[in-house]
Amino acid sequence: MSLTSDPPIDPPVEPPADPPVVKEAQSGAGPDELTVVPVRHPWRWVAIAATAVLLAQFLNGLITNPGWEWDVFAQFFTAPTILKAVWITLQLTFYGTAIGFALGIVLAFMRLSASGFLRTVAYGYIWAFRSIPLIVQLLFWFNLAYLYKELTFGIPFGPGFFAFDTMNLVGAMSAAVLGLALHQAAYAAEIVRGGVLAVGSGQLEAAAALGIPKFRQLRRIVLPQAMRSILPNAANEIISLFKGTSIVSVMAIGELFYQVQVVYGRNGRVVPLLMVATVWYILLTTALSVLQHYVERHYAKGAVR
Repeated sequence: MSLTSDPPIDPPVEPPADPPVVKEAQSGAGPDELTVVPVRHPWRWVAIAATAVLLAQFLNGLITNPGWEWDVFAQFFTAPTILKAVWITLQLTFYGTAIGFALGIVLAFMRLSASGFLRTVAYGYIWAFRSIPLIVQLLFWFNLAYLYKELTFGIPFGPGFFAFDTMNLVGAMSAAVLGLALHQAAYAAEIVRGGVLAVGSGQLEAAAALGIPKFRQLRRIVLPQAMRSILPNAANEIISLFKGTSIVSVMAIGELFYQVQVVYGRNGRVVPLLMVATVWYILLTTALSVLQHYVERHYAKGAVR
């Protein structure tokens, strides 16, 4: 028994011992010695084999089937009449795209306008030209002289100053370009409008707060970002227009498909002449797709890592 009032001294606390090391089982192998077996996909290989067999049969038929008449294909693939028809097809595509997208940009910003009148007019245009089939539009423009003998320019609802004879003003090629462009503008307007709406409104508010002019906001902020959304859909429309130029054959314009029809109507070689048109469409569509890839990569700078 202690005779002092000092509290008892606790014994020193020893640090806890290290946890016991669990030894690996003598019968098991270490992680570096384990055999990794990849997941097997037997049905995937079955699908690959079946697809390869079907593809090989198709290619074998292309090569060995005499009905394709590849000698006739080679004879007409680079014929002067076919090359001229390809050039006309490219012209229709270029003019239809240029005029259509120029008008489509105007219509898109009319739909985005604060003016209810401009929005209504733009919506009415888009509604009408998307509702009427393209072939009907082309035939209307081709027969414009039947509806209007002449076009007069002057004071609205008043006297005219000069007039044009529509019979000589709108020919087959002009009617085709006009019909394709006006039809394309309706779809281009919605593509451009969707791309502009994809740009956040906060960026425009920040640009306005910095005092950046409206046109510069559009050119330097809105359009570079909107192009990322516009380009894929616009490229699809251009490719569709390129293939859709075959519809102007109803107006006896010598584009690719019409010229192919003329040739196989004379010699009766339908299949090889159709293959001539098919291969030309594939080659030119592929070229447009490659161009689309590089344009998209240009506008994707800073967005794709």
